[in-house]
Amino acid sequence: MPTESGSCSTARQAKQKRKSHSLSIRRTNSTEQERTGLPREMLEGQDSKLPSSVRSTLLELFGQIEREFENLYIENLELRREIETLNERLAAEGQVIDGAELSKGQLKTKASHSTSQLSQKLKTTYKASTSKIVSSFKATTSRAVCQLVKEYIGHRDGIWDVSVAKTQPVVLGTASADHTALLWSIETGKCLIKYIGHVGSVNSIKFHPSEQLALTASGDQTAHIWRYAVQLPTPQPVADTSICGEDEIECSDKDEPDVDGDVSSDCPTIRLPLTSLKSHQGVVIAADWLVGGKQVVTASWDRTANLYDVETAELVHSLTGHDQELTHCCTHPTQRLVVTSSRDTTFRLWDFRDPSIHSVNVFQGHTDTVTSAVFTVGDNVVSGSDDRTVKVWDLKNMRSPIATIRTDSAINRINVCVGQKIIALPHDNRQVRLFDMSGVRLARLPRSSRQGHRRMVCCSAWSEDHPTCNLFTCGFDRQAIGWNINIPALLQEK
Repeated sequence: MPTESGSCSTARQAKQKRKSHSLSIRRTNSTEQERTGLPREMLEGQDSKLPSSVRSTLLELFGQIEREFENLYIENLELRREIETLNERLAAEGQVIDGAELSKGQLKTKASHSTSQLSQKLKTTYKASTSKIVSSFKATTSRAVCQLVKEYIGHRDGIWDVSVAKTQPVVLGTASADHTALLWSIETGKCLIKYIGHVGSVNSIKFHPSEQLALTASGDQTAHIWRYAVQLPTPQPVADTSICGEDEIECSDKDEPDVDGDVSSDCPTIRLPLTSLKSHQGVVIAADWLVGGKQVVTASWDRTANLYDVETAELVHSLTGHDQELTHCCTHPTQRLVVTSSRDTTFRLWDFRDPSIHSVNVFQGHTDTVTSAVFTVGDNVVSGSDDRTVKVWDLKNMRSPIATIRTDSAINRINVCVGQKIIALPHDNRQVRLFDMSGVRLARLPRSSRQGHRRMVCCSAWSEDHPTCNLFTCGFDRQAIGWNINIPALLQEK
């Protein structure tokens, strides 16, 4: 009907005009109906399945909501005009309301806004300043929780792995691409032992659970077991290396530690291993001791992991199944379990608790290389990957992870503080972050031009019983770093 068509056109024009100056939902109140002459059903359409009583109630409520929005919008416009008028008057007097000069006293003497208006103005004006204050507080808290204690400088190439001895005397071990492994005094940072038995990059180092034996894996396709004996030097007072600020500053290669003078040249040198394990046909990328220390497992780029008898150096099992090169292996601290990770995006759990048979379970949950997978106390495994995620798994249910941590950079060799269940994540982007087992971020180690790593961080290792340093990291900048993590404070912040 022509009359209805004209009414519909009038309604549409009224709605468009209203939308041009306010946030508006479809008008359904009585005023709009009277203005357009349209029944409520015409405004909402004829295809509604709601009962008329329910529809009527809804339309009434929507109308009330729109009126509230309209009132707020009009009030907002009036406030804006008042602020502009106030600024113009103050500008004429040579004053301007600015974030640097604004104070509650000035507002009280030069403005007649209500308390709510003043609060809103202050929130808007001081938003940037508040963010800076919060950031400063977080940085100060992080420095109090995570402090750099000692730097271990002496390698001539990147350090792939770092490990802490489990027996007295407690020493730090590092494995480097310069074909050496070094043992350090944790307190003084002095090199104690230099192992030069490999002819390729030393890719990992692990200490025997009860004897002064070290296990190293190398690019020369072998793993070596060698005995060491050290005498710890007298510790010197530790200088305060803490700095203000946690802002990341780009560092060039010239900022790397200067090792032209070989600090390891005057320490005792070990040239030959006690035992050499030689069954792999490719780079041996990692090795670890099984519980008890009578067997070791090695992981290689030849896509296999081998289990050896330490006393006889004989191959006990060759573990096959991965489709691409292995990247890491780890043993359970109390059970005969081994986990191997690979570039095929999986990691595998090998069970040797029954001497007559060993079983294997495959964990599939990553989309890129699994760089490491490690055990925690109990039935959990934590895996890290180049897909920038870390996943926590329950060995009793391997179908899906119980927690996932998403980060902004690839993950390298992770380590878990067993007693406190804190995961240390070393990244390609030079950061080291700490998370709990549920995926909550706890802290980031401070890094700047004066402290922290200058290149990719390759590995981390916890030492829960050491009084001064309880976390160690190493990287491509040719240094290892000892940190003091105030774990009670860290967990309290959580």
